[in-house]
Amino acid sequence: MNSGNVPVELLELRKKIDQIDKKLVELLASRFALTHKVGLLKANRGLDAFDAGRESQKFAELRTLCVDQDLNPDLINELFASIMEEVVRNHLDLREK
Repeated sequence: MNSGNVPVELLELRKKIDQIDKKLVELLASRFALTHKVGLLKANRGLDAFDAGRESQKFAELRTLCVDQDLNPDLINELFASIMEEVVRNHLDLREK
């Protein structure tokens, strides 16, 4: 489909998707700023970078949210698993400094 044949409705929907994507990235940046503070707190107090109980609780909460929003919980868990792995890596890096 070349750009001259793209329906206006499709362009409008894509623009809305782009706006949501921007917000998602901004929200992730805010989340990582908060988890950075958590990592500093954990490092200063000698706490483990990984909290299995917290992770299990978080995945259970996400699964419930997915049901409420009619989203695929496996997809959301996969996304959040990646996010949480990055957070733990960041926490480990903070501990080494």
